[in-house]
Amino acid sequence: MTHHTPEAKKAKKLPRVGIYGLTGCAGDQLTIVNCEDQILDIFGCAEIRSFLMAMSNNVEEEMDVALVEGSVSSKGDLEMLQDIRKRAKVLIALGGCACNGGPQSGRALDNNWKERVKQVYGDAKFSIPESLEPKPLSAYVKVDLAVQGCPIDKWEFLRALGRLVKGDGPIPARYPVCVECKHNENECLLFKDQLCLGPVTNAGCNSACINDNVPCVGCRGAVAEANMAGEVEMLTKMKHPMYPDRARFSYDDVVNKAMMFGGMPMVELLEKSKGAKK
Repeated sequence: MTHHTPEAKKAKKLPRVGIYGLTGCAGDQLTIVNCEDQILDIFGCAEIRSFLMAMSNNVEEEMDVALVEGSVSSKGDLEMLQDIRKRAKVLIALGGCACNGGPQSGRALDNNWKERVKQVYGDAKFSIPESLEPKPLSAYVKVDLAVQGCPIDKWEFLRALGRLVKGDGPIPARYPVCVECKHNENECLLFKDQLCLGPVTNAGCNSACINDNVPCVGCRGAVAEANMAGEVEMLTKMKHPMYPDRARFSYDDVVNKAMMFGGMPMVELLEKSKGAKK
């Protein structure tokens, strides 16, 4: 990116951008704010009209691009998202919660949201917007593009923004994390009998977790044509180190791991693979 002078900004109409947060940890917005060496370029190549975390003079109007972080977890979130969708030409899901629902959406397929809320809060009366079963943005509105990750990768975001400014969309990785693992010469954690979701997870993180000997948790969502049935079969066939007659991992172990950061879409694919196998 290159710096834009005020004169250049006036001569060239810059895309109007809004950056918003729903239910989440705000880690994706914080990643943008932490682009310290590039922050002037970000505000120079686009007309940032709304970004509560970084500016106070926010304007809510029609936008060329809206980047939305977080899952829809309340009626307030839903109303805000629907309003953003009406005003934005392009809506981008930013990060794992927006793309996949995040950890809070892992039990969405159980269809017992009200029971779980009652179990935790009893008959308490709420003064905040009514809560909903957490779901990704795509469950309610059309999502045009996605930037995956928990949190998003700084450099992937900057590349995506650069393409958006030119009128192009981000180019997502179309291969699993395992490819990046091989490039980084990591020892495969599956050979160490660890529950790693790298074979079925979108790349783009440079295998960050496995580089530190931590199994992939699937936070970037499932890669296209992921072989979920094969992943489950491989993991559930691993032998328990202390009890050779038992499996090291059960199907529920795999689901619980996948839902933690892979969210609703990852678990849906696992359930479909289970049904297909039957």
